[in-house]
Amino acid sequence: MATDTSRYKFNHSMLRVKDPQRSVQFYEHLGMSLIQKISQPEAKFDLYFLAYDSPNALSHKAHWSDRQGIIELTHNYGTENDPDYAIANGNSEPHRGFGHVCISVDNIQAACQRIEDAGYKFQKKLSDGRMRHIAFALDPDRYWVEIISDNKAEDTEHIPETDPSTYRLNHTMLRVKDRTQSLRFYQDVLGMSLLRTHESPAAHFNLYFLGYVPGADNGVNTAPLEGVLELTWNYGTETDAGFQYHNGNSEPQGFGHIAIAVDDLDAACQRFEDQGVQWKKRLTDGRMRNVAFLLDPDGYWVEVVQNMHLKGEE
Repeated sequence: MATDTSRYKFNHSMLRVKDPQRSVQFYEHLGMSLIQKISQPEAKFDLYFLAYDSPNALSHKAHWSDRQGIIELTHNYGTENDPDYAIANGNSEPHRGFGHVCISVDNIQAACQRIEDAGYKFQKKLSDGRMRHIAFALDPDRYWVEIISDNKAEDTEHIPETDPSTYRLNHTMLRVKDRTQSLRFYQDVLGMSLLRTHESPAAHFNLYFLGYVPGADNGVNTAPLEGVLELTWNYGTETDAGFQYHNGNSEPQGFGHIAIAVDDLDAACQRFEDQGVQWKKRLTDGRMRNVAFLLDPDGYWVEVVQNMHLKGEE
């Protein structure tokens, strides 16, 4: 029994949503397709898996477990009719943790205009602040969706068209307390590669971009990719004994987990066990014997699932 981390994929990021109809409509407007729905009426929740699936997509027509760049929306029945129910988006004190998901687009000015024309709001427009090459849209639950460009923003300023079939779900951002511990976990335990580092000493933060790109060196252009994890480290948090981030699963809830798909689920979990990981749920816990959950150094949940294509069982 063996496992090869070079065959792992950063499969999905899970977000809880209040109203699935509004949320699915938003992500479909961003060019994503509903590739899988799992209904659990006995447990009173549904799962919606959305991904880019056009002929231009990196994972076109692939089995859901053999992809990167999926968003899983979790809807607990009845929240859509509860006027007091609200999602914690991870960006408000004292519940900061998860930051955003990010799409990369062809022509960023036209893409942002298309989103605005559809009536959606922005946390940050392109014209706001100094950073004129990124924007942040707000989904129906006020989760932040960063928008970046595959092309230089100055080269696309006068292009009026955008093609959502060329978009990618580029990355998911998590804030971390201790960069050393988190980088060790995601590289040595989960087998990701450090693709790019952005240091901002004047603003007292660093960004680390990781993913499953075998043989990659630090300095990769990550904009065209899917399945990237961005870790944001704010200087000094690692020495504050009382500091912690909100993992999204304690109240108030919002972000749920990230998930990796592995080549051999049993072997991968044994490898994690041998490395002394903290478990939220082992394969043998509970009724669901086909998923496991690890805890990263900040207590974020990491789901582990079988890549069914690699097992020949899709």
